[in-house]
Amino acid sequence: MTTQQTIDTTDGGRDWWKRTVEQGERVLAPTYKRPDVLFTKGRGSHLEDASGKRYLDMGGGIAVVALGHDSRLVRGAILDALEQPLHVSNLYHTHSPITLASELTSRSFADRVFFANSGAEAVEAAIKFARMRGGPERREIVYFDGSFHGRTLGALAATDRPEYQAPFAPLPAGYRKLPFGDVQALERISASTAAVLVEPVQGEGGIRVAGDDWLRALRGRCDETGALLVCDEIQCGLGRTGTLWAHEPSGIRPDLMTLAKPLAAGLPVGVTLMTEEVASHLRPGCHGTTFGGGPLVTNVGIHVLRHVDRPEFLASVRERGDQLTARLRAIESDRIVGIRGRGLMVGVKLDVDPAAVARAAMLRGLLVIPAADRVIRFLPPLNTTEEEVDLAVELFSNVILGMVAEGEE
Repeated sequence: MTTQQTIDTTDGGRDWWKRTVEQGERVLAPTYKRPDVLFTKGRGSHLEDASGKRYLDMGGGIAVVALGHDSRLVRGAILDALEQPLHVSNLYHTHSPITLASELTSRSFADRVFFANSGAEAVEAAIKFARMRGGPERREIVYFDGSFHGRTLGALAATDRPEYQAPFAPLPAGYRKLPFGDVQALERISASTAAVLVEPVQGEGGIRVAGDDWLRALRGRCDETGALLVCDEIQCGLGRTGTLWAHEPSGIRPDLMTLAKPLAAGLPVGVTLMTEEVASHLRPGCHGTTFGGGPLVTNVGIHVLRHVDRPEFLASVRERGDQLTARLRAIESDRIVGIRGRGLMVGVKLDVDPAAVARAAMLRGLLVIPAADRVIRFLPPLNTTEEEVDLAVELFSNVILGMVAEGEE
């Protein structure tokens, strides 16, 4: 028997939020391990929990909250969208998805756009579209070590996390893993390769930046073999690295690109951009989505895209990123092995468990995110201020130096 219970938040009791968290542990699927904290408010780069404690959010909802919590721009876009129907399905046209698709294509290599609801769905679409274009002789999907492309079965098969893959074997066939950044390994891309998936900056893999020369070599090998190049910019795209698209510094043009996290600044969205050559192989009914590209989320996406794609805004991301990197490099601790990243996508490689560091940071009011390769990620809102960056590094330094002093592992 299932017992339903509504938590009364107006009873004046000081511990109502603890009861809410306890109920959450009973009723939510146990797919995440969450701390015993209930967030109730947010503004800019700060969150507040039910006890009144404030936190500086340098995780940004895993690179989602591009314009901070409770953004006036996002709030206004949502209210504006309420003047339209919330949903009519993809059987009919509405204004906002057409406008957002047009603005995405005008700002990128792409000619066409497919809207979905998440990053994993965008990757699934890219894989399916690549195989449709490739035909029966081109089925192979190439990916790289350290990659993370999603948790649905097709995307999971291209995600280099054996602990995530093992419980769901057998995974879809036809996937090949190559070493990230290795030019010679690109020779294994062949005439049977439908597509190559690459993150210009790996996020979950530990903020590993693909070299511009290597990306150009990858583009060249795809051209030689006829394989499609798919840039997965779900975490690193839309201004995160200081340019609108993370692949821009290399000068390459992908055949497909996936977007998601920051585009609607907190609302669920996934996007697969493609050239006309790829789109020419698609037909009505070959793929679909019930909710993808609805008027509400795409209207927010229009406003976010226009706001981020301004020279002064992108310059500020680069400036804050340089500040963050420089301040982190100035921390004198043997616990820190290295600093890497671009823009406001910065990783701190440690010689201790990053999950323990993230927990210790949270106790001090700082939210950061662990990643693979013993890395702590800084993925703050793109409009984080100079003062907030300084405060974040001060708090993080106190955590690291405190661990040294206390001998924590």
